[in-house]
Amino acid sequence: MRCRLTAVSLCLFAMPAAAQAQAQLSSSAQDERGYCPVRPGLGTPACTIAPGRVSIETGVVDWTRDDTPDERSDAVLVGDTLVRVGLSETVEAQLGWTPFGHVRTREKATGAVDAVDRVGDVQIAVKANLRHPDGSGFSAAVQPFVALPVGRGPLGAGDWAAGAIVPVSFDLGTTIELQLTPEINAAADEDRHGRHLSYSGVAGLELAISEAVNLTLELAAAQDDDPDGHSTELQGAASASWMPSDDLQLDIGTTLGLNRDAADVEVYLGISRRL
Repeated sequence: MRCRLTAVSLCLFAMPAAAQAQAQLSSSAQDERGYCPVRPGLGTPACTIAPGRVSIETGVVDWTRDDTPDERSDAVLVGDTLVRVGLSETVEAQLGWTPFGHVRTREKATGAVDAVDRVGDVQIAVKANLRHPDGSGFSAAVQPFVALPVGRGPLGAGDWAAGAIVPVSFDLGTTIELQLTPEINAAADEDRHGRHLSYSGVAGLELAISEAVNLTLELAAAQDDDPDGHSTELQGAASASWMPSDDLQLDIGTTLGLNRDAADVEVYLGISRRL
């Protein structure tokens, strides 16, 4: 009887230690996966964040100018934020929102100026990685999303929208990665009374300048079949990111319009932090 009691006591003593060791192992496994923020750039990476980890990715400031024959508009976004939560080894949840935006429009013929302050719509998404959740080698994922009409125009769409992104990436060598991001949407109509087809594609090359610095060059095309008028946007983009630590990234980037339907220029700064 004494031997049995001793064995049970040893088991009870060992269980917390085993649980602690398992937790440490799980934490170590999470830490082995490198941090891959969605920022910066036009495309979306195929990688997902490790389970139990949280990524907060914020556009500190974002300025866009669009100059047409009739008017010039300037939009400044502050605090545009995406929160990503790892749910499993291959699945993450996302919540995105723009808490403040200032849009100023000037009519060239009359000189009249209109300025509004708005919040943006809320976007909810789930990304499921299909191969290599750390983004290495050949990686692919599918990301359905829905946009909720929290904001008002011109930042908010005024109605709900939904769509899906299928990001894919290929390692072309130790320092070069090809990224493709096709997207299809049921976008809200301009008059806020229905939805229409919208689709786009982004192709990019990410270059590892060093272990901490990456440069990304991208081309993007988007077709919007709004009943009030179809448009085709062509854009080119360049962005750079710097990781001073394993869980922190700083970024800067610019996007240039390559045709009349696209905004002329966008410049932004951002920060991403993994918890």
